[in-house]
Amino acid sequence: MAASKPLLLSLTVLLLIISSIPLSKQTQDLDKEEDEEDLSFLEDHDHDHDDTDSYEDHDFENYDDLDDFESGEGEYDDSESGFEAEVDESDVVAEEVVLAKVDAGEETELAQKYNVEGYPTLFLFVDGVHKPYNGARNKDAIVSWVKKKTGPGLHNITTVEEAERILTSESPIVVGYVENLAGPDSEELAAASKQEDEVSFYQTSNADVAKLFHINPQGKRPAVVLLKKEDEKISHFGGQFTRSELTEFVSKNKLPLVIYFTRASSSSVFENPIKNQALFVYVPMDEEDAGKPVAEYFGIDGDAPRVIAFTGNEDSRKFFLDGELTLNSIKSFGENFLQDNLKPFYKSDPIPETNDGDVKIVVGNNFDEIVLDESKDVLLEIYASWCGHCQALEPTYNKLAKHLRGIDSLVIAKMDGTTNEHPRAKSDGYPTLLFFPAGNKSFDPITVETDRTVKAFYKFLKQHAAIPFKLQKPESTQKAESTQKTESSQDSNNKDLKDEL
Repeated sequence: MAASKPLLLSLTVLLLIISSIPLSKQTQDLDKEEDEEDLSFLEDHDHDHDDTDSYEDHDFENYDDLDDFESGEGEYDDSESGFEAEVDESDVVAEEVVLAKVDAGEETELAQKYNVEGYPTLFLFVDGVHKPYNGARNKDAIVSWVKKKTGPGLHNITTVEEAERILTSESPIVVGYVENLAGPDSEELAAASKQEDEVSFYQTSNADVAKLFHINPQGKRPAVVLLKKEDEKISHFGGQFTRSELTEFVSKNKLPLVIYFTRASSSSVFENPIKNQALFVYVPMDEEDAGKPVAEYFGIDGDAPRVIAFTGNEDSRKFFLDGELTLNSIKSFGENFLQDNLKPFYKSDPIPETNDGDVKIVVGNNFDEIVLDESKDVLLEIYASWCGHCQALEPTYNKLAKHLRGIDSLVIAKMDGTTNEHPRAKSDGYPTLLFFPAGNKSFDPITVETDRTVKAFYKFLKQHAAIPFKLQKPESTQKAESTQKTESSQDSNNKDLKDEL
């Protein structure tokens, strides 16, 4: 029998985090209650009352048929969210790397620990330290990234010829001038190199090589310089020679003063870990792959140049410079932005002229009026017109609103998240369902995590609504039940009479 391979604690793991939508624990708890409402008519797909049906107040306590509920035609199907992949060992191309995956729908605490916000998410763990992958989602790109992270990130330069080749062919680069090519200083520089995907790291102990890289060969060692091909091409390191300070130095200085925006450079803009510095980005609006998506995201029309300030993805506030574009106006705009003295801009569709449907239409400019109304419990769907899951959810959402339209304290609403914004409506994807309880609008809304069925939504609202409400059952359904009872009673009487005869 072959000897087992020892498993070391110093592991390199490429971890894929996926999600399947779990059944809400709150819904499970409600299903276990002995006394439940009779909500079977909510899922009656053979009977859809029209707008002329009248409603009566009823307080139902008999829910015998809910546990046997099966979603029928028109209900949201979330089966696409499952992820099952067959992996052949021959497909594993990164040597000495363990591949693993986690279902975040089941391992919720683990997902929260690592701040997982979207799926799939890729992390590489090296000696217990994790690094997120933000590159292209294809085999070659992922393998190249893993090899860089697991292989040697620091390379030696021993000759002037090597130095000249690197200077002419690579950018940006970091060069360390050290006493010895092996030792504590080299180890700190090597550790910093593992944290950077877009910068090549080199070291040398040769004075002539150091001079080529604008390092004073007579100066103090260790010394580090970062070089780029842009105008501001040289940055000298002046901090403590530790991996953390070296990493921060490189992160702050590796980008050009003005970033030319492309798909490839977008991660440097929107996923930059350095939060306390301003990035200047030039977006070519005439380029289809770069300019158009940015214009749509910021709500920009026309061909005129615009200057925009953006706080980043944490709060996503945007600010527009109005007026003439001059050096002084741009400088003043930037200073006011850094001092938080500007009023943010939020996208909004026009406010609807009429808004009397079962599902209320929310836009950026009427969000406060509808969603933040303290006298109403509000369920809000944030959707995108192109989203397949949103389209699948629409019949169920409309049906829910139709059944609950007679409850004055409850509002069922939706907002197009691609054309409308509000600081209280944050969405990590589509559709996002948020619940804003009445009298509690200053707090963050409750994210709705339950089955996408009328019954599940109703039970969620029943539990979380700040204002208690009773289900309003269609009068037509009551009449049908009454007719059935009458017919049953007549059949029983006829049977008794027949037995007597």
